[in-house]
Amino acid sequence: MQWASLISDERLGLEHYRDENRGGVRSEFERDYDRLIFSSPFRRLQNKTQVFPLPDSIFVHNRLTHSLEVACVGRSLSGEVASRLLPRYQGEPWADKLNAIGEIVAAACLAHDLGNPPFGHSGEKTIGAYFAEGGGRVLREHFTPEQWSDLVHFEGNANSLRALVHQFNGRRPGGFAMTYSTLAAIVKYPYSSRHAADNGKFGFFTSEREIFERIASHLGLLRVDTERYCRHPLVYLVEAADDICYQVMDIEDGHKLKIITTDETLSLLLAFFDEKRRAHMREVMNRVTDPNEKVVYLRSCVVGLLVRECADTFAAHERDILAGRFEGTLIDHISPRAMAGYTACSELARQRLYRASYVVDVDLAGNRIINLLLEKLIEAVMHPERNYSQLLLTKFPQQYDINAPTLFEKVQAVLDHISAMTDVYALNLYRRLDGISIPMV
Repeated sequence: MQWASLISDERLGLEHYRDENRGGVRSEFERDYDRLIFSSPFRRLQNKTQVFPLPDSIFVHNRLTHSLEVACVGRSLSGEVASRLLPRYQGEPWADKLNAIGEIVAAACLAHDLGNPPFGHSGEKTIGAYFAEGGGRVLREHFTPEQWSDLVHFEGNANSLRALVHQFNGRRPGGFAMTYSTLAAIVKYPYSSRHAADNGKFGFFTSEREIFERIASHLGLLRVDTERYCRHPLVYLVEAADDICYQVMDIEDGHKLKIITTDETLSLLLAFFDEKRRAHMREVMNRVTDPNEKVVYLRSCVVGLLVRECADTFAAHERDILAGRFEGTLIDHISPRAMAGYTACSELARQRLYRASYVVDVDLAGNRIINLLLEKLIEAVMHPERNYSQLLLTKFPQQYDINAPTLFEKVQAVLDHISAMTDVYALNLYRRLDGISIPMV
């Protein structure tokens, strides 16, 4: 793959339109970033669970704050990478394009969780399980094998691409009309659900296959075979920024929620560094008494270390990345000490944070809420002639095509609606549909 074609400001849906007289100093990729910041789907992330339920008195990360932090880390990581690549390509007519890497990655980082449903990753799994093992199993005969695979493997990554590119009712062609490079940078798994591995991950639904293939062709993404592509190189930077924030910030949240003690947290974060650096860091921490400030300081040091290590890895393996030969993630290739620290954080998070009682409680409640919403809303779009269905369908936002010509498109409209909901909206709708709550007269 070639950087000259990989970095493109061509816009989906606006391929035949270009305003050469557009004013201002923003690049097309900065416009992508701003377009996302000011969008309703992005704002709704503030009320979606990241890992921990959203408590009243203690601040923890939600999908919005997570996405903003990932964008910050992604921009820093990209700057480090660009500083390493520019000297290699000095004199090439397209070399200036490398300066846009940070803008593209920052925008892609903002968008990477846009398609995730309410209640964290458990909400994602609940949707797939509804079709694979729940009430949706009876619908299998109505869909093609490819469509059924999309439903039973429902995936937030694929849904993020759909949220960005699908032309919803009343909207313009191309959805958000993002640049090709920004769209490609969010597709971690550039293949359809038919090729989903044991983890069920894939990058686009059947309905968005043609759009992704058009983007891939324009950017020059290499084909693995007739149905799979190599990743856009910038995907590795978006993924690394997400991995860094997800793991390190979860530890910080666990400390704030008093699931992890201060001593445990400091020990975990200090382990990323050699003894000389640790001694200096202890001196710095001795100047403050607030344990949260100590954790914040160490967290920033760890993020900085991982950013530099991932940038080094990308630069060292750039040729393999461009050739589609790179294996694993950037995090997989960091130095042994940093990897040991990262693994220790991952293990603690898995054993004590993701299995914390109130995290599991939210997962259980979210499962019940999403199952009921799926049952009621799918029944309504399948049988619009029924009285209850007619009442319920009036609650659908107009942008979702509940009168689509095929059942698959109608079910997708239901999934679009549910996945766009905040935790609070989904809970309130569940209460109304189940008769637990009624409007006050």
